[in-house]
Amino acid sequence: MLATIIRIGLLLIPWLTVFFIPKNVFKKYSPVAIFASLLVAINCMFSVPFKWWTVKGGLINKVINDLSFILGPFFIGTIWIFRLTFGKFWLYLLTNTLMDLFLAYPINWIMQKLKVYKLVNYKSKHVFFIAIFFALVIYPYQLFITRTKSSK
Repeated sequence: MLATIIRIGLLLIPWLTVFFIPKNVFKKYSPVAIFASLLVAINCMFSVPFKWWTVKGGLINKVINDLSFILGPFFIGTIWIFRLTFGKFWLYLLTNTLMDLFLAYPINWIMQKLKVYKLVNYKSKHVFFIAIFFALVIYPYQLFITRTKSSK
């Protein structure tokens, strides 16, 4: 029951902050947020055969769990981070590093204690390094999108 409430909160609460993002900014950074979400979704798909983490209730609960994170804090967080840091790579990297450390260690620990999921063949350091890798992939993607639009 608590895990379900957490999943619903993960999905809905970040979307309440969208009202503070100008429409043109949301539209500008949505493609990179979609791309980043796709990367995380692929990672989540690989987690099944490699048993990186488990969720009580089987595959349906795992998909719901993954989607609540991907479509909630990850999607909206990506837009916020780009809104606040794009064009300042070192600030972007510092912000992502701090957020990824926060996700990989205290948040990850809390989620496991609350039985939202359990890491099996994956460790907190893997969560951190994969998140940093994704951050380093999506920044050039946004640069490419921005330069393509500005050259038209």
